[in-house]
Amino acid sequence: MNTIKSSGTFADSKPHYELLDGLRGVAALLVIWYHVWEGFAFVGGGMIENFNHGYLAVDFFFMLSGFVISYAYDDRWTKMSLKGFFTRRLIRLHPMLIMGAIIGAITFLIQGSTQWDGTQTPFGWVMLALLLAMFFIPAVPGAGYEVRGNGEMFPLNGPSWSLFFEYIGNILYALIIRKLSNRMLKWWTALLGIALAYFAIMNVSGYGSIGVGWTIDTVNFWGGLIRMLFPFSLGMLLARNFKPIKIKGAFWICSAILVVLFAVPYLEAEYMNGLFEIFCIMVAFPALVWMGASGNTTDAASTKVCKFLGDISYPVYIIHYPFMYLFYYWMMQKPQCPTFKEALPVVAILIVGVIALAYTLLKLYDEPVRKWLAKKFIKA
Repeated sequence: MNTIKSSGTFADSKPHYELLDGLRGVAALLVIWYHVWEGFAFVGGGMIENFNHGYLAVDFFFMLSGFVISYAYDDRWTKMSLKGFFTRRLIRLHPMLIMGAIIGAITFLIQGSTQWDGTQTPFGWVMLALLLAMFFIPAVPGAGYEVRGNGEMFPLNGPSWSLFFEYIGNILYALIIRKLSNRMLKWWTALLGIALAYFAIMNVSGYGSIGVGWTIDTVNFWGGLIRMLFPFSLGMLLARNFKPIKIKGAFWICSAILVVLFAVPYLEAEYMNGLFEIFCIMVAFPALVWMGASGNTTDAASTKVCKFLGDISYPVYIIHYPFMYLFYYWMMQKPQCPTFKEALPVVAILIVGVIALAYTLLKLYDEPVRKWLAKKFIKA
């Protein structure tokens, strides 16, 4: 097995869950596919026609994060300070987050620095938005530096909102949650589960889904916080109580299940859609994490696939959306929203290009920068 890289040091000794890495990569690619269809809905002014529940990949990411962080760090606190933990997590996450913001600024300038309604955004506001994004300071809706004008927390790279809550999860883990006994963690997770179930089934957001967290208003902040904390805490609980089971072909089975779950059509009865979301987060995703952590790759091809998908998972997720903005803008310039068939060549170039760029940035930027930072700031 490979040595685990979750700390950013490249030198930890715990065995690595290759299949969980692979599943994270599968989910990241499915997020791109979801955002492609979201673009057709946005430009065409209708509902998402395919892959309606792809947004749940974020909840799957949160659960994987809780599992991996608990596994990697729970037994290391006698030798590691809070500063050491936060340094490791910043080194692991922040270099690519900065790159995503830079790419977001470049693509926004290529787009003409215009909001969706055609309003021109001054160059100074774009640079301020970039600076704030680099320091991970969210934009207030309606402020000049909220450059796209649709309320995004990070308007140059919308999906950064999930990393904002990921950072909060890491802070709460280090300060509070890791200190909870198994029994207390179960109660904590149960209470969060009740809150999330109420939020989803009662459609507290008003969106007809739990697709919250992307802006800084009240329902999105508190909804996003609960949306992160429950799967993150449940992932920790799974890691603490994990006992592997024998399962053959776990990666392929789990990948197929993810595709099926995300492809389930939107359920028009809002409470039913909420029930499906809760089923995924409380039942299906924990089962997938358990199965993925139990399985092993049994041949060279599967091992390479899982490693590649794991390697590109975070870079793909954090850089893909600026190119989605360009894709949406391209569609908006047409007399009418193109059909999927008409847009297919552009979609193919978009997906292949994002994967290629993510891998290139991983090898030429992210890994070298993280290695240098770890050598400079982390003591062995």
